[in-house]
Amino acid sequence: MIRFTKMQGIGNDFVMVDAIQETQLPEDLPALARTVNDRRFGVGGDGLILIERGASAPFRMRMFNPDGSESEMCGNGIRCFARLLQDHGHLEADHVDVETGAGTLNLEILGEGRVRVDMGKARFSRGEIGMSGPSDELFIEQAVGDGYLGTAVSMGNPHLVIFVADVAAVPLETAGPKLEHLSVFPKRVNVHFIQVVDRGHLIQRTWERGAGVTLACGTGACASAAAAFLTGRTNRKVEIQLPGGKLELEYLEDRRVLMTGPAETVFEGQI
Repeated sequence: MIRFTKMQGIGNDFVMVDAIQETQLPEDLPALARTVNDRRFGVGGDGLILIERGASAPFRMRMFNPDGSESEMCGNGIRCFARLLQDHGHLEADHVDVETGAGTLNLEILGEGRVRVDMGKARFSRGEIGMSGPSDELFIEQAVGDGYLGTAVSMGNPHLVIFVADVAAVPLETAGPKLEHLSVFPKRVNVHFIQVVDRGHLIQRTWERGAGVTLACGTGACASAAAAFLTGRTNRKVEIQLPGGKLELEYLEDRRVLMTGPAETVFEGQI
């Protein structure tokens, strides 16, 4: 039996396993992720997240998508990670550094269920994003098919940000998978459609690689905030409305992005 905690950050939900306490996990973690994330035959979630001891930081986060692929990072998931560290007695301070596939990130627990994360620097060159083509070339407002213009950003994982007049009118279930598999992204890409309300507010809908339509994407919100400022659409501080709730983002002058939002426990169980 594996003990788990079901958590969510603005509707992006995860099966969280404390691998510091649960030491008998199966070797095939992708298969475990496919099982527990299944919403009909498992627990149900947008990802399986493991708490582990870190090498260069006190803790390490690993995240597996519902299709079993391992993701470099998850913005909503890492806020849940911070709350679970505290709830399980691993953390006494309000700050902690955590290793991820996108590098070491600093987390701050603010109280009232809110967590602020220094998500690191937004990156814009093809090489940093993991795209094909000249490594130092930027991909900003480029044609990506079906009349869309996309801006590519990495937050340690790849994102394609597309600004539209009305996100509700986007056929996400058909446009999402097509854009996810664009040939210029060998490892696939997370796709975000963004509507600009004003210079301080955005509306976001997301198709996540390996997961499909989700209620929220934290790293995608960071990428969208950076892309919106880069293309002159917003100020450095923005509030983004996602289907599951709101996130506060700040794009700093050194290209780091600060993300603030909630993280909540839904229930605990064994599988």
